[in-house]
Amino acid sequence: MPSLVTRFHILIFIVTLAVAGVAVLNIPEGYAFPAHWRGSTVDWLWPRNLALTIAPSLQLFLLAAFFLLGHALTKNHLAKTRHILDPALSLLLAVAAACQLGLLFNGIGSDIDMFRITAFGLSAILLVLAVVIYEAERHSYAGLRMPWPIPSDRAWTLVHRISGIASGLAAIVLAWLAWTDPGPGMLVLAMAGTLGTLPLLAGLVTLATRFMQD
Repeated sequence: MPSLVTRFHILIFIVTLAVAGVAVLNIPEGYAFPAHWRGSTVDWLWPRNLALTIAPSLQLFLLAAFFLLGHALTKNHLAKTRHILDPALSLLLAVAAACQLGLLFNGIGSDIDMFRITAFGLSAILLVLAVVIYEAERHSYAGLRMPWPIPSDRAWTLVHRISGIASGLAAIVLAWLAWTDPGPGMLVLAMAGTLGTLPLLAGLVTLATRFMQD
């Protein structure tokens, strides 16, 4: 049975675990990661052990969810959506892995701020995605993939225009946060919120167009 979870996805998970192992060996157990600054004062701290378990736990959840999704889809539906779901899982896993690497750099005192780099990179991807989605034309193998079919060409355009605009706005906000640097905690929450909210918004708008047609 074909699966959405590939060896590449498993590799990203293993790399994240390896980064956690290196962090445990090089960062004191009582260390707390600064997660948010108010001016020059740290007002939010992440305990080392808790912080290092978040990314692998999230990745495990994503791998399990996409594995189950791949087996729930029919062979034909999976073939039509793999080109979207496969890179989506890769992106989600990569963002979590980059944040884990950011914790390592932070803990060993490196000047490389992976959280800001990741946020800038994700904002660039979202900006490109915004243009692609906004300009998408209706096609059997292109555009957004929703649990419910989009009922008409007008609804298709509406869903993609709203989703494209939302993705563009999210990219701008994320880039602004990365520029102002409120702390890793805010950047992680912003990235997680963006990646979770945009698909939810697209799904809700698609569902709303179905009710409007009825």
